[in-house]
Amino acid sequence: MKKFLLTLAVAAISQGLSAQEITLDKIYSGYYRGKGIAGIASMKNGENYLVIEQGGIAKYAYKTSQKEGNIVDGRFESYEFSDDESKIMLLKESQPIYRHSFLGKFHIKDLKSGKVISLNEGKFVQEPRFSPDGTKVAFIADNNLFYQNLDSGKITQITNDGKKNAVLNGLADWVYEEEFGHARLYDWTKNSNALVFVRSEESEVPEIYIPIYGKMLYPGEMRYKYPKAGEKNSVVSAHIYLLDSNNKTRINLDRFKKYYIPNVIQTAKADEIVLITSERIQNASDVLKVNTKTGDVKKLFTETDDKWVDTDNVTLEFMDDNSFLWSSERDGNRHLYWYNQDGKLKKQVTKGSWEVTDYYGFNPKSKEIYVQTTEKGSINKVISKINIENGKAQLISNGDGNNAANFSKNYNYFIETSSTASKPYTFVLKDGNGKVVKELQNNNDQLQKLKADNFIDKEFITIPNEAGDQMNAWIMKPKNFDKNKKYPLFMFQYSGPGSQQVSNSWDNGNALWFNHLVQKGYIVACVDGRGTGYKGTKFKKVTYMNLGKYEIEDQIAAAKWLGNQSYIDKSRIGMFGWSFGGYMTSLAMTKGADVFKAGIAVAPVTNWRYYDSVYTERFLRTPQENPDGYDKNSPTEYASLLKGKFLLIHGTADDNVHFQNSMEFSEALIQNKKQFEFMAYPDKNHGIYGGQTRPQLYQKMTDFILENL
Repeated sequence: MKKFLLTLAVAAISQGLSAQEITLDKIYSGYYRGKGIAGIASMKNGENYLVIEQGGIAKYAYKTSQKEGNIVDGRFESYEFSDDESKIMLLKESQPIYRHSFLGKFHIKDLKSGKVISLNEGKFVQEPRFSPDGTKVAFIADNNLFYQNLDSGKITQITNDGKKNAVLNGLADWVYEEEFGHARLYDWTKNSNALVFVRSEESEVPEIYIPIYGKMLYPGEMRYKYPKAGEKNSVVSAHIYLLDSNNKTRINLDRFKKYYIPNVIQTAKADEIVLITSERIQNASDVLKVNTKTGDVKKLFTETDDKWVDTDNVTLEFMDDNSFLWSSERDGNRHLYWYNQDGKLKKQVTKGSWEVTDYYGFNPKSKEIYVQTTEKGSINKVISKINIENGKAQLISNGDGNNAANFSKNYNYFIETSSTASKPYTFVLKDGNGKVVKELQNNNDQLQKLKADNFIDKEFITIPNEAGDQMNAWIMKPKNFDKNKKYPLFMFQYSGPGSQQVSNSWDNGNALWFNHLVQKGYIVACVDGRGTGYKGTKFKKVTYMNLGKYEIEDQIAAAKWLGNQSYIDKSRIGMFGWSFGGYMTSLAMTKGADVFKAGIAVAPVTNWRYYDSVYTERFLRTPQENPDGYDKNSPTEYASLLKGKFLLIHGTADDNVHFQNSMEFSEALIQNKKQFEFMAYPDKNHGIYGGQTRPQLYQKMTDFILENL
């Protein structure tokens, strides 16, 4: 269950927007909408960058930041170059499937000849990818893998056994996509002579079905394979397809961990692919190098952990000499390690009581890597360049806030995207040493509108828990705050493993709603307790085998600490959360019933037995191995303890956290004669949006808070 960001829907600007107050009407009208720059990417020469504009894919010069025209004209959702930039693949139309996957119609334009070719004859495909030599594009259609020759237009079908809810070739199934974070499970070799792909046999995986109501006389139905904790997963295998011989062979992985194959990665060598594999318990991952000419497999090394390896957050980057960088938490923080091409450790590249949170690239001329880190504090993310040989580091971004970068191919420039909790996004062009060249875009107008309506900044503090940790927190107080007055407290959290809600970054989503509540006289606070990320593995992984136990203890401890502050009315403390946060709110209103007066749980997991195998077993093992870890932290086990006012919300078509969770919890509450409010959103998924859904949802939650807290 990946961190779920609650983005706000927008519509046309409404008339008569009230002044001096952040209202729900203003939030959902788009009145506070910010500006961004879409599709930033460097060209190969390192001197130009591209962005998606309304009229096409625009080309700009780094040195002058001036526009030099369009590469192509028209409206596109995304684009991708071939390695030599002679061709560009353009997404013209898309249809979402799950969180990452979508069906798309793609055109490929030859930028030299001007010739345009439709991929797969203009029909929908998934996960297209240029061959490194730019002469072909591989893609998936109907769960089968194909490639198309861009000169002749000829389409070659590589697999034939793909079938919905049965077999996938080169494509992740639902749980792989959701928990390993990507839908593509194939890659080209560097010489474009072979494709390596994962085949997933999911016919034995239990099937979930979801009623679809719509306006039909009889409800429709959505069916897909969903392996719940302890149940059967897809049986996966890896295969090599050689283009010259049209020959497919299965890669023999019998000597290695092979229950999951979440990653297929191209190396810098002509006839190689790396597979990352693991057993079901996910506490060890094999990094395997496959020779695609011979089929031979060599284990480079095994990454191990006494709890779990973050198989959904892998950095594996190859350099020109085929040495590579690998991310690991083995020293207690996420850092980068440098290996030679045979898997022998050369050195640990980064080190300290901070973490590497993103990797941007390696400059072979300066021997420097470019990374995003938490070295300026766990609530901040900054950008540094680090010499891979001598360890010399230089900060090249702002020193606080949340900073990300798009680098030029020669690393002479980068576009920094920055924000803080009090300043919305800016886009600044900088040189390779972090010197400002030009501000490209700011959101001063957005901030001025918010300040005119009495926008409240977050105040960052720390709160102790019973284990002696200082937990990161933020708090928002009314503008006319009086320390001698007692205020009701509304707490928000997510709390899932490795997540972060207390971040010095701009929030275009719930922060606006929280401002609305603060203006109604509430204090709003958020606390990242044990299990959350960016404070080292000890803090993050203490929840292993007991998911939910320490997290709710910390939220209760934080509520009590806040309730003891002179300005908080401890008899009026409420909580809100979505997904994992909804699970925590459900526990707060039962296990923490003496502390919390009111709670809103949206799309909550209410029993980890109902959630998917990859995520849940990573932290709890299977229900067969660890039944107490599942049952003793389930809100349904504590339904008899509910005391306060409780609002339970769920979308009926939630493919991630199934509606079943809220039905099960509702039944437990009913059988314990507990009164509560329930809202079901017809045919809405985990995000609960579309049309007027979000405005209605947030009005309902606001009314509930005003009436009950």
